[in-house]
Amino acid sequence: MNTEPDFNSTSQKAGQPDQSTGAVPGKVTLPFRTRNAKTLWMVQTAVLSAILIVMAFTPLGYLKVGTISITFLSIPVVIGAIIVGPACGAVLGGVFGVTSFLQCFGMDPFGTALFGVNPFLTFIMCMVPRILMGLFVGLIFRALSKIDKTKIVSFAIASLSGAVINTVLFVGALVLFFGNYLISLKIGPNIPAILGVLITINAVIEAAVCLVAGTAITKALSVALKKK
Repeated sequence: MNTEPDFNSTSQKAGQPDQSTGAVPGKVTLPFRTRNAKTLWMVQTAVLSAILIVMAFTPLGYLKVGTISITFLSIPVVIGAIIVGPACGAVLGGVFGVTSFLQCFGMDPFGTALFGVNPFLTFIMCMVPRILMGLFVGLIFRALSKIDKTKIVSFAIASLSGAVINTVLFVGALVLFFGNYLISLKIGPNIPAILGVLITINAVIEAAVCLVAGTAITKALSVALKKK
């Protein structure tokens, strides 16, 4: 009597995928949904990064009126942070920072002057505030969306916070790293006076645009993605 197990008589042969899960016995694979989610995350982040780069080097990203420079690059960062998540926001913030730093190579007179004073601190000033801005916007939205019954307030506050955080962190870094240089330029006799010069109508316009555009776009995308 043959007592050896018949491996060939099983319904699932070795090396063949399980019909219910798609997994191959003996082989460690990531779940399909996990792989798909990672791919979607990378695609969404790449698309928003491309949009941000195009905006950074065309009139779409900056509105310059005399010595005042108004940036709209916070908007793609806000969209990614809200729709995709804090990690995407941080990556997009990094892209924003890189494009801002590149402006210091002759494209922006003020940035070029700061680069001449201290290239390393200029790089830190361009990068860190933008990365933190994208990260914080994503975290703020994630926290508010859990308690927001209107399903709109969380989008509005998170969108507005993008412009506010960017202004506060960037201007803070600028004054911290280059305060004495700014005083030497006679922008103001002291730090409070300099802050009054730096945070002017451009900050208000940036906040208003980020609030309106960010809220409208992220809410529309959220509804559209849920229908798929």
